[in-house]
Amino acid sequence: MSGRTTPKVAVLMGGRSAEREVSLSTGRECAAALRDAGYDVVELDAGPDLAARLADISPDVAFNALHGRWGEDGCVQGILEWLQIPYTHSGVLASALAMDKTRSKEAFRAAGLPVVESVLASADEVRGRHVLAPPYVVKPNNEGSSVGVYLVANGANTPPQLDPSMPGTVMVETYVPGRELTVTVMGDRALAVTDIVTDGWYDYDAKYKPGGSRHVVPAEIPAEIAAACADYALRAHRALGCRGLSRSDFRWDEARGLPGLVLLEVNTQPGMTPTSLSPEQAQHAGYSFPELCRWMVEDASCNR
Repeated sequence: MSGRTTPKVAVLMGGRSAEREVSLSTGRECAAALRDAGYDVVELDAGPDLAARLADISPDVAFNALHGRWGEDGCVQGILEWLQIPYTHSGVLASALAMDKTRSKEAFRAAGLPVVESVLASADEVRGRHVLAPPYVVKPNNEGSSVGVYLVANGANTPPQLDPSMPGTVMVETYVPGRELTVTVMGDRALAVTDIVTDGWYDYDAKYKPGGSRHVVPAEIPAEIAAACADYALRAHRALGCRGLSRSDFRWDEARGLPGLVLLEVNTQPGMTPTSLSPEQAQHAGYSFPELCRWMVEDASCNR
């Protein structure tokens, strides 16, 4: 910190990714909470002039409320490292690894964590034939928040006709039936396990629209599964080299017991909106939303 009586925090939000609207919502919520916590807050919509504006503002900390490409894939983190501004969440390498679903799976496998079978394929190939036997999921290899996700059901006769906006290379992943579970890691602590209950696929609307899903925290699951979720989340956090807050997502086929639990992915910048999972888990662990945001600012660093 600079030694100012009131530390100045720049909240980075918006940006240019497909998750711009979610980021704006996250940024507004976090900015309000940080003001409640006593910080001098400046809200910045991250555009091409971000580096110049940060240099002009000279904040003590950058609170990264960006989502998607450029904001959580190591790009903005690199700018902040160059400017030597401490920032929240993970560093350049961990952010880039987590956003690249294939590379992160390689790290998880090396750490002995259970992941599902997947392949990279061209979008044209996926449109032309079943790359994997149905059921399977098609998703961008480097986006989050269920942006551009296709579920191909068991028995589907034709391959999915992907939208033209999908990237040229996509991930095709075996579909895992069961319950959606998630765990937030805060520093070196797994906070809780949440069971995400929806009427159908846990897509973008289910994640971000009020009433789109119901969160049961702590999840009503066997102690063995809850312990495994917490253990896997901590190990995944460390395998990628994350710091600060992260959230690990799982699918659990309860008919198979512990072998039915698989790690899907790690989000290095979990959503911080009114319907988001990590603030709910933090509240369960005893942290109000302003307290959580304060912890994140105090945890901020660079050169990592």
